[in-house]
Amino acid sequence: MKRAIKNNVSWVGRIDWELKTFHGDDYSINHGSSQNAYLIEEEKTVLIDTIWKPYEKEFRDNLEKEIRLEDIDFIVVNHGEVDHSGALPYLMEKIPDTPIYCTANAVKSLVGQYHHPKWNFKVVKTGDSVDVGNGKQLVFVEMRMLHWPDSMATYLTGDNILFSNDAFGQHYGIEELFNDKADQCLLAEEAIKYYANILTPFSSLVKRKIEEIVKLNLPIDIIAPSHGAIWRDNPLQIVEKYAAWADAYQEDQITIVYDTMWDGTKQLSHALATSIQALSPETRVKVFNISQTDKNDIMTQVFKSKAIAVGSPTAGKSILSSVGGWLHFLTELQFKNKKAGVYGCYGWSGEGNAVLREELKKAGFAVVDAEVKVNWNPTEKDLEGMQELAKALLA
Repeated sequence: MKRAIKNNVSWVGRIDWELKTFHGDDYSINHGSSQNAYLIEEEKTVLIDTIWKPYEKEFRDNLEKEIRLEDIDFIVVNHGEVDHSGALPYLMEKIPDTPIYCTANAVKSLVGQYHHPKWNFKVVKTGDSVDVGNGKQLVFVEMRMLHWPDSMATYLTGDNILFSNDAFGQHYGIEELFNDKADQCLLAEEAIKYYANILTPFSSLVKRKIEEIVKLNLPIDIIAPSHGAIWRDNPLQIVEKYAAWADAYQEDQITIVYDTMWDGTKQLSHALATSIQALSPETRVKVFNISQTDKNDIMTQVFKSKAIAVGSPTAGKSILSSVGGWLHFLTELQFKNKKAGVYGCYGWSGEGNAVLREELKKAGFAVVDAEVKVNWNPTEKDLEGMQELAKALLA
């Protein structure tokens, strides 16, 4: 179970190839995932985080094969969410007095979830440290809202390892553990998907926290997150990516998102894609039917885009429920500095475009004035008319 990371630091987590969704069904898993926990064995023995509750017995049993649990001097809980702390209660049954180092907010989340207020909590804040022996220390850095109020990172001096918890991670299973052993295309894809769908609402905080970490002037040889690949080859590459992603990120891309009842809105969607390509051949265009595409994969493309177009027919004096649900998720993510356009077909009342416009404004998009609203099925003239919306999105 124990796998070497550097010197006296080992990985003691779990790779989950069967996992298909996360946060309920709110996040899709396409290439496995991992819950990364770490063991430091210097003069003091320290466990950093645990794994998900369904695997608590496996985790404790495996850990007991490596060390005597009584030899653990203290546990660091970087974040109280159950995928990192779920095995903690089962572990604490064996070592109930072991100190737990965490933030004040993590005490709240751990007690709220597991109902053990008498655990031996040691509250820490940014800049606090604790000796682990052999001239090394653990230094704590609060990472509030990355992505919970209780989050922190832990830095091991001497070995220069940043245990970053959810920051800089990905839901990506890799048996070889390290970023230089990963499929680089998949690693990049899963890293940006993770940021786009989980951390985007906290981008202003990400920006400030990166600046704070840089000011600490800590040499970083390894970034060890709680999910996915461990960054040992040029570890600061992911920090640089986060700095770019946190700064109202966009590429030369327009993403078209729609659902359709009888293919009229579908025809408009593809006509819009054709118009954008004709007007701006260098612009990347993506087209997604919401009801047939994973919502997280769509949001990753929205994150990359400078503009989006959303289409729905009018249904029940509103829009299709598939589009409405997707727009609710879009609003949660609080994208910045992006344009949007609306279009759709209707048979009788035609409220769909107005609803789309209002929802996109709520989501923080600058909605262009141009729109396409077609009664019944589109004619050739209607399809050609998508060019005006394309021009507005490209302007």
